[in-house]
Amino acid sequence: MFVVVTTVILYVFGFVFLYGVIRLGVRHALEDLELQRARARREEELAAARDQTFLRDNAFLAGS
Repeated sequence: MFVVVTTVILYVFGFVFLYGVIRLGVRHALEDLELQRARARREEELAAARDQTFLRDNAFLAGS
C-alpha cells in the first residue's frame, strides 16, 4: 500500500513539475518573441530613416 501511495504522489508531482517547466518555457519564449518583434520594428524604423536621409542628401539618385 505504501508503494502505491508513494507512486501516486510521485506521479502527480511529476505532472505538476512538468506543467511548471512547460509553462516557464512558454513564458520565456513569448517574452523573447516580444523582444524580437520590438527589435525588428526598431530596425525597420531606422532603415526607413536612413533611406530618407540618403535620398535627401542624394536627391539626384531618386530622380527628383
